[in-house]
Formats: sequence, structure tokens, C-alpha cells
Amino acid sequence: MRELSGDEATDEPLTWPVAAHRVLASGSVSDFVNDTVETPDGGSMDRQYLLHPGAVGVIAWDDADRIAVVRQYRHPASFQLVEPPAGLLDADGESWLTAAQRELAEEAGLQAQRWQVLVDLFTSPGACQESLRIYLARDLSEAAAPEGFVAAHEEAHMEACWAARADLVDGILAGRLQNPTMVSGLLALEVARLSGRLDDLRAADADWPARDAWERHNESLAGRDGDAG
Repeated sequence: MRELSGDEATDEPLTWPVAAHRVLASGSVSDFVNDTVETPDGGSMDRQYLLHPGAVGVIAWDDADRIAVVRQYRHPASFQLVEPPAGLLDADGESWLTAAQRELAEEAGLQAQRWQVLVDLFTSPGACQESLRIYLARDLSEAAAPEGFVAAHEEAHMEACWAARADLVDGILAGRLQNPTMVSGLLALEVARLSGRLDDLRAADADWPARDAWERHNESLAGRDGDAG
């Protein structure tokens, strides 16, 4: 087994040809689909997965070394989770940063003067198309909810809170906190903080290659439901 060089330790966009695409079920957020994919050795495989619009999350860190969190019911997991503010990229024409700023105001009643990218990830790349960008927000102040926003469903029962950063890190390592945005965002913050790299984090408008790949992939599948390849 060879060792990758620093330049090789990089995710690369790649799409194997799709011979057939079929929507198995449609939902309000995601469609469940089956793709028949041509493999490099001349064979094929069927892969079922969720189409997903993507999401953003916010680690909002204040001068008292606290993080803004929400306590939200998650029905598929049968848990109330402690999470950072987060939401879907499902508004037409809304930038990733604007979506994060909106979610921070809606869920935590906060705004931030300083925004950086903490980490990008695929939440479950073997089963779901979702890509997630987690921002670090600092220089916080109170903000009104965006005009027209009305909390509904789980959000109507959500509690916004502050939590000490160190307590959240302890909770993650002890297995008490399991939300992927929380785990990825807080541990990325710890790495950046302890290694002195906070000032080297990416700018809030940094490129996000996963979104380009998402757009190309979805465009290639448009109008192909039930095709024969």
C-alpha cells in the first residue's frame, strides 16, 4: 500500500457514467433514486441514494467562549439533539453565506460581523447527496428574525441556548453529542484554535467544489426518470 503525497491527499470530482436513472419515491426535501452506473471494468452496479439540496451550519462563538446551540427533535434518530444553527440550501438565488446568516438569525436570534469557513463535508456520501458547509461566526450581537419567518414543525418547539465550548468538546468525545454539524464544526474549531490557525481559515466566500459537482450531476439526471440508458 503506497503512501499518498500531500498533493494527492485531495478529494477529486468524478462521475462514472449513468446508464439509467429512476426516481423510486419523492418527498418534500429529498427524492430517493436508483442509478445504474457503468463501472470502469465494463460492468454495472445499481446504487440507491437520496437527492438533497445541501445545507449550511454555523458555529457561533462569542467572547465568553460560548457556542450558540439549539435543542431540536430529530424524528428519524428518535433523539432531541444539541445542534448548531443550520438549514437547507433550498432558496432560489440565495448564496451559501446568506443562507447561513439567515439560519443564525432565525434559530438563534443572532448576527455576526466576522464569517469564515470552518469545514466542508459530505454527511453520508454512500447514501445521500448532501454536502454541508460549516461556518465560524464571531463578533456576535442580537438580531431580529428575518421578515416573514414563522417557526413551524420541529422548529416551533426548539430551544436556543448558549453552551461553553469546552463542555461541548467534552460531550462530543464522551459520545453525548452526535449531530454531524456539531461534531465536525466543534472539532474543526478545536483544531484551528489549538494549532493557531484561526486567522488562516478560508474566507466566507471560498470556492465549494462539492456544489459545482452537485449542479453538474443533477443537470445530467434531469428528465431521465425511468430511462433505459
